[in-house]
Amino acid sequence: MEIQSVHLPDQPDLAARVRDLTEEAARVDGIYPFSEQFLLGLVDARVAHRHLIITDGDQLGGVAACDDSSCELVVAPAARRQGIGRALLEAVGDADVWAHGDLPAARALAEASGRRPTRRLLVMSVADQALTEAAVFEPRPGFEALSLRESAARWGRDTVEQAWLDANNEAFSWHPEQGGWDLDRLRRAQEAAWFAEEDVLFLWDTSTDWKPALAGFHWTKWHTEDTPAFGEVYVVGLATAYRGQGLGDPLLRLGLEHLAGKGARRVILYVEADNGPAVRVYEDLGFVVDEEHVVYSQP
Repeated sequence: MEIQSVHLPDQPDLAARVRDLTEEAARVDGIYPFSEQFLLGLVDARVAHRHLIITDGDQLGGVAACDDSSCELVVAPAARRQGIGRALLEAVGDADVWAHGDLPAARALAEASGRRPTRRLLVMSVADQALTEAAVFEPRPGFEALSLRESAARWGRDTVEQAWLDANNEAFSWHPEQGGWDLDRLRRAQEAAWFAEEDVLFLWDTSTDWKPALAGFHWTKWHTEDTPAFGEVYVVGLATAYRGQGLGDPLLRLGLEHLAGKGARRVILYVEADNGPAVRVYEDLGFVVDEEHVVYSQP
């Protein structure tokens, strides 16, 4: 076995092989080993990910992908139990490592290396009748719900994107992936193949005549990789000035109503397991836990 450090965006053929490897692992394990951002990092140099690959001759045995805060690993199903996962863990050093789905083999490998769980991310879902009951948006006086497309047509794209960026960074100042964005990062996110302007919803405070203010946003995602297609509460955020006013519930329902209107019978979301208030809100709306993703860290 040989470990190599490679820059995959410069090697599209190899990047395609790595993507195929993640697809194969997903079929075997029932869950993708790489998150959306790490899949993007295989081909987009702007993401600035680092990659390590293990090969045996011309066979690709495993891959580690890392950003500035964490790594994600995948081992080819046919090459497991040969020490490849352990070798990748040793190669990434003290970096935090994600175990998507927290599968028993990944959990055992992480713990054998001395790592312990330090972050848990839940995937929750609501479906069928519970979704129908939750997907009812009731407008508030003084507020108007508009999509990104509608908002940009009214106030200009630059104005809307800046308001969106400000609200995002206020809402997620604490978040390692979603916080601290700039306009370039926001616009890169809109390059995703699944992105649609009508799926980004804004709640505008129109109580003042001179200038509307963005109270919050609900960025939804439409998944077509499975049949039937389903929706996702991708990002929901309230601007600081509008917290504590009971707007979180209607903002969440705004997106659920939109997704149900597109035909979704199931909607998922990701939430930090230690965010008890948010988890309880979602449970009250009928969401249940489907999956758990765990970060393992060195003590």
